[in-house]
Amino acid sequence: MTNSNNFGIVLSFFGLWITTYFSIEYQQIIGFAIIFLFGILHGSNDLQLISKINNDSSATIGKKILTYYIAFVLSGIVLFYSLPKIALLLFILISAYHFGEQHWNKLSTKKTLSVEVVFQTLYGLFILFLLFYFHQGEVNKIMEQIIKESIQFVNYTNCLFVIGVLLLVSSFVLFKNNSNFRSEILANIVYLILFGILFRNSNLIWAFAIYFVVWHSLPSIKEQIVFLYGQYSLKNFMRYFKAAFGYWLFSLIGIMLLYIFFKDQEIFKALFFSFLAAITFPHTLVIMKMPNTAKDEGKVLK
Repeated sequence: MTNSNNFGIVLSFFGLWITTYFSIEYQQIIGFAIIFLFGILHGSNDLQLISKINNDSSATIGKKILTYYIAFVLSGIVLFYSLPKIALLLFILISAYHFGEQHWNKLSTKKTLSVEVVFQTLYGLFILFLLFYFHQGEVNKIMEQIIKESIQFVNYTNCLFVIGVLLLVSSFVLFKNNSNFRSEILANIVYLILFGILFRNSNLIWAFAIYFVVWHSLPSIKEQIVFLYGQYSLKNFMRYFKAAFGYWLFSLIGIMLLYIFFKDQEIFKALFFSFLAAITFPHTLVIMKMPNTAKDEGKVLK
């Protein structure tokens, strides 16, 4: 286990401890707050990442990238409005891959590349459906608000079982052919057990916030800083924050407006996750490209 993951375990148990002292309402407020602060921040520097990937920081390419990026986000919002079922399915699948890739970003070998993508997606799906399983009622309400239809027919137990079986099958293939996988498997089994404990004993928003921030956003920020500046340090974090500040503030204002107008309505959670999905789509594409570029330049993301 890395020092970052050891720190993540400590923070996760601290998050569990907090549930014994704060009401569900306060847990949700704190959960949304840390998602706004760190969860949104980790996707706010995509434009600089794209410039780095393309090795072009000129103003012209910057404006072009910004235009495409905004168009991509707006397309995501339109998709949720016009085809919410398809948008929701894409959001779950893309988020699953994005989460799985974060946990297993050291797998990459040409020999097992296709299996890696499948495995990472299944791993992320297992985490998501583990969360859904322990909060079925609230998850159903949020999804029904998004797609405007009942989804009571969804059996999360069966879904989790099927995903688990497929995950095991892909694990066996990687265990045989990928030494990087073998070195990481025990630690990730421990993490899954920890996530199960966290999800079971926390309300939905708090559980998601701890996972999303501690196990996804903070490690991603660290990797992005290494990619952009060569090493992780407080000085480079401040450079990262300064570069991300404009987009982060714009996103924060948008979410805060949603909260002000819809905070007392159940639909706020649906709008929040729809907004999160819209900015997740382009962000995931950027992160997919980033490790390959880093590897080409001889950098190791730790």
